Amino acid sequence: VDAGRRAALRRAHAATHLLQAALQHFLGSHAVQQGSKVDADMLRFDFSHPSSIDQETLLAIESMVNDRVLEAVPVSATLLPLAEARHAGAMMLFGEKYPDIVRMVTMDGVSRELCGGTHVSSTGQIGLVRIVAEESVSAGTRRISAVTGLRALDRIRHAERALAEAASTLKVPVSD
Repeated sequence: VDAGRRAALRRAHAATHLLQAALQHFLGSHAVQQGSKVDADMLRFDFSHPSSIDQETLLAIESMVNDRVLEAVPVSATLLPLAEARHAGAMMLFGEKYPDIVRMVTMDGVSRELCGGTHVSSTGQIGLVRIVAEESVSAGTRRISAVTGLRALDRIRHAERALAEAASTLKVPVSD
C-alpha cells in the first residue's frame, strides 16, 4: 500500500463526512448524499438540493468544515448491529441495503454515519478543506468538489503565484 496515497484518501474521505454535516446544518435535512468520489486529497460530493448555493453560504459551509478540522475531533469506527446504529442516530442512505452488523464511523459531536471507508483518526489530520466548485448534476442534485491536505495547499500556492505575477505585470502591490 502506498502510505502517502492512503493518507490522502483518508483525508478526503473524512472530509466528506464533515461536508455532509455542514450541508445539513446550512441547507437542511433534505441535503443528503446521492453519491461521492474520493481520490488523493480530492473529493466530489453529490447531494440532494433544489437550487444552487450562493457564495456566502458556500463560504460558511467551508468555514464550518475547517472549524471541525481545527478542533481535531476524534474519529472512531465501531461494528454493531444495524438496529443499534439506527437507535444511535447514524446517517444511512435511503434505499441502501445494510447487513445485520454495520460499521458506524463517529466524529464526536459532529457526524455519525454508516461507512466502510478509510478515515483519519482525528479531523486535524485533514489539514485544510477548500471548496473549488459547486454545480448542478441533474434536477434536484448538486455537486461540491473540494480539495484537502497537500492538494489544497498546492492550489493556494498556485493562486498566490498567479496573483504575484499579475501584480508584477501591472507594477502594483499584490494588495492592489
